[in-house]
Amino acid sequence: MSQKPSIPKGTRDFLPADVARRTYIFETIKRSFKTYGFVPIETPSFELSSTLMGKYGEEGDRLIFRILNSGEKVRKADLEALAADNLPKFASSLSEKALRYDLTVPFARFVVQHQNELSFPFKRYQIQPVWRADRPQHGRYQEFYQCDADVVGSDSLLYEVDFVLLFDAVLTDLNLPGFTIRLNNRKILTGIAEVSGESDKLIDITVAIDKLDKIGEEGVLNELSAKGVSNQAIERIRPLFGFTGANDHKLGLMRTFLAESEIGLKGLEELAYVLEQVNSLGLRKGVVEFDVTLARGLNYYTGAIFEVNVHEVKMGSICGGGRYDDLTGLFGLKGLSGVGVSFGADRIYDVLTELNLFPEDTDQTISLLFTNFGVKEEQYCMKLVHLLRQKGLDCELYPSQAKLQKQLKYANDRNAKFVAMIGEEELNNDTILLKNMVSGEQKHLTEQELIDFMIH
Repeated sequence: MSQKPSIPKGTRDFLPADVARRTYIFETIKRSFKTYGFVPIETPSFELSSTLMGKYGEEGDRLIFRILNSGEKVRKADLEALAADNLPKFASSLSEKALRYDLTVPFARFVVQHQNELSFPFKRYQIQPVWRADRPQHGRYQEFYQCDADVVGSDSLLYEVDFVLLFDAVLTDLNLPGFTIRLNNRKILTGIAEVSGESDKLIDITVAIDKLDKIGEEGVLNELSAKGVSNQAIERIRPLFGFTGANDHKLGLMRTFLAESEIGLKGLEELAYVLEQVNSLGLRKGVVEFDVTLARGLNYYTGAIFEVNVHEVKMGSICGGGRYDDLTGLFGLKGLSGVGVSFGADRIYDVLTELNLFPEDTDQTISLLFTNFGVKEEQYCMKLVHLLRQKGLDCELYPSQAKLQKQLKYANDRNAKFVAMIGEEELNNDTILLKNMVSGEQKHLTEQELIDFMIH
């Protein structure tokens, strides 16, 4: 017996209804991207390993899918590095390319490579798949889509304000019942490390704090200790996990905490401006929260940090992002500040499915099905189908003269909105029996009446 086919863990097949729902999400996001002035680009699914490695921190690098060299290039493997137990160097000699981990680093490479063809500030959106060698679990996949929007070439805080409004616009249009847009600033985290006397351990501190919702306060404190952060610094940091209250109250507490840190106070100033502008403009449904423990473990963030969580679903963030002042500098173009956000389409899909929030007509795969009752009826229906398709209506003719019950079952399986039935009686009377498959209502129409009803 042949083995049943399967797919790798962390990946999924999508049935027609799944694709229709995903398309609804992509189109909703894309509509707001365009409204906010972003233009589309695309980049390759894989990049040179040198483009990706070292941009996401040690933990991120471990999750990059490497592509094994093929053909004669395999002979270039660095066996001396293997013998010396230098596995990273050996792995690099085996692999010159890697699947992209996110869309931001490839975008930075894109900007540098095409800088003379772009106008700055350059606002782009990109909806493409990415790959991460993460442990598959609910809401976490090894292959998934990101929907990114970025601005490069300006350090204006107006763009941070815009992105908060963009989160609110997209998620409100997707009919999410409630969500929190969490904000922080990497300068604040730098200030925390500075006043704690551990400036050289900023990355260790941010990576640990970023895991607060996964491993809890004690887990974070244990990890900080394991990374060599002093007990004195840990005790200095511990109260931050208990900061609660309104945004203004937390800003006041942090101004006291960071009083001796110039960069920390600068981060608070930037954050306060964004919160003030957002409050002034107002959000449709989202709630904005200053979360001092929000870190996001990506090393390239230098300013604002964003994450979005849905209220009624137990899941990690569905959106995120932040400012990166010199990401393009990694590729030789200095001084080009950028800020961007990413919508996790797959997690949004899971949320909408769990809360049953997809519009009813999303699963509809065809508007009109013509039944097939015989040779003469088939010929007439074929011409009418052809005419309706030319007018832009999605419709089809059932391919054989099967029992009506079977044809109607097919219509239900396809989620057809209407079924047109033309038998001998209808041919003789120049009419068409149209059935609404949702309400069950039936009525006789002339050919022109059917065209007018379905097209208009």
